[in-house]
Order: sequence, then structure tokens, then C-alpha cells
Amino acid sequence: MTESNTHSNDQKLLGAPEPQQRGTTEKDPDGWVTGDEPMTGAQRSYLDTLAREAGEQLSPDLTKAEASEHIDRLQEKTGRGR
Repeated sequence: MTESNTHSNDQKLLGAPEPQQRGTTEKDPDGWVTGDEPMTGAQRSYLDTLAREAGEQLSPDLTKAEASEHIDRLQEKTGRGR
């Protein structure tokens, strides 16, 4: 193999997360570029299920970020998800 084809242990791979970020693929909804767009159909459907199980009612006009935050909260409350 030529030197250009070998890999050095001290080089980072493209796209590899920093060591402190390993295992976390979640991003804070407040930092989402599309966070203030309306929630997706999938979010709406899942929130409807979670809210019913939790005995709560939510606004149908949530943003993607707001929906994500409610999903996280309701998953913990109902024992679903993580």
C-alpha cells in the first residue's frame, strides 16, 4: 500500500463525532434550523397517541421543536420510548 492509502491513528475520520459526543445523536430542538416549521404528520400522530395515554390535550398548531419537546416529556410520563 502507498502511504496515501494508509491510515494513521492520530487522524480523525471524516464525520466522526468528537469523543465527548459519542452515543448522542440528539440535537437540542431550540437549535434546529427548521424548528419553527409546523410539526410533521408523524409527530402529530405520535403526539395524539401519547397525549391520549397521558390524559392531556395539546395545541394542534405546535412547531417541530415544540412537538419534539412534548414527545420527550410525554414518553417519560407514559413510559414509552427511551
